[in-house]
Amino acid sequence: MTRLHDLSLAAQVDALRRGELAPADLTAHYLDRAERFADLGAFAEVSPDAARQRISELPPSPRGALWGVPLADKDLVARAGVPTRYGSRSRADHVPTASDPLAAALDAAGAVNIGKTSTSEFGLTGFTEPLIHAPARDPWRLSAGAGGSSGGAAVAVAAGLLPAAVGSDGGGSIRIPSATVGVLGLKPSRGRLPLGSGFDSPDGLSVTGPIARSAEDVGLLLDALIDLAPFSYATTAPGSGPFVDAARREPRELRIGVTTVSPWDDDEDIALDPDARAAVEVTSAWLSDAGHAVTDADWHPWGYAELFHVLWRASAARVPLTDDDMDLVEPLTAWLVREGRRLSALDLLNGLAAARAFERRTIADFSAFDAVLTPALAQPPQPVGSYAGHSPQRTFAMQVEYAPYSSFVNVAGLPALTMPVTADAEGHPVSAQLVGRPGGEAVLLSLASQLEARRGPLPHPPAWID
Repeated sequence: MTRLHDLSLAAQVDALRRGELAPADLTAHYLDRAERFADLGAFAEVSPDAARQRISELPPSPRGALWGVPLADKDLVARAGVPTRYGSRSRADHVPTASDPLAAALDAAGAVNIGKTSTSEFGLTGFTEPLIHAPARDPWRLSAGAGGSSGGAAVAVAAGLLPAAVGSDGGGSIRIPSATVGVLGLKPSRGRLPLGSGFDSPDGLSVTGPIARSAEDVGLLLDALIDLAPFSYATTAPGSGPFVDAARREPRELRIGVTTVSPWDDDEDIALDPDARAAVEVTSAWLSDAGHAVTDADWHPWGYAELFHVLWRASAARVPLTDDDMDLVEPLTAWLVREGRRLSALDLLNGLAAARAFERRTIADFSAFDAVLTPALAQPPQPVGSYAGHSPQRTFAMQVEYAPYSSFVNVAGLPALTMPVTADAEGHPVSAQLVGRPGGEAVLLSLASQLEARRGPLPHPPAWID
């Protein structure tokens, strides 16, 4: 018998609009799963009463691209009346009186919020193990962490606790956890979305994006996110739009570059795991078999580590922490914030100038290709607690060693999608990454759909999760 969480997001949207599925029943199903599998650490807060109240306020007939769809906010997004802790003990008792624009817009699109997905403290790290609550765990390997900072969102999608999720990605925060737990994660181009565009901060790094179990569902949620503003296009029909349509379309013959070079290679100890390398090789072979022109991408990035250290410290400097708060936050957060606030205006301006130069070089280097294939991660999922007990500098380096192919995409402002392709000897999914041209999300979704057809159905985590 098909369980509700086995249905794709697209199938759920269709069933809701046809009246074959009631929002109350679908929401009750996911609330039950979120509560039963709380040990996975996917949620920082589950809000059953607020969700039921929301259902009672929905218009009786479908209205909005996400009418009746259960979703959750990342715990960096304020929602009025719901505890929003930003993964931090410094905000343990914080209950906003007003919602952030993204939360309000998702409500306007008809979604039913069931709570908050867990994140690292203020979203600053690529692992989701905040001291304020339990870590987000890989549902395939419970001893391992889920990556971050959208770790809770990725776990919820992988384990069937949500049909899809909205995350944010400032250095890989959608793609790292999605690749870790074996679902699809898309970082859109800078400026693609009306909310979470990347233009919200001087560094231009962080963008909002979708996490789902298929290219079609990623495209559907991306279309919905783009529609969250009066100046955006209107989809021709519910469940339709340029990106979900791209995911349903066979791609034309494309030029695909392949590289395992990372911009950290000259500065950190980057060692590519054999399973990660095999995922790239298999993906490359499948794309070649499909008729695409697949060649090596001649890419020689330089000077990246210094500029990214400046941008990351500067982004942390903007976290609104007082001196008293510094006693409550985690050591890595305190170090990043203090280091960021020590930067001079000249340091920041030089870092931003270097970032724009890196962006231009990367776009030029990749311009011969419609998409560039890279590993998603360099290492297998790391045990929970691996990052604890180290100096801030070593913790930062360990994150780079795990995911050296992520943050450069944010600096370059490009779209990128990670998706599971192969599996290791124990059956754990192993992902690859496709990086597109500016505005090239449709190409990535079309390629991902083609790869899905070759790979076969996305496997579920172990049976205990069902």
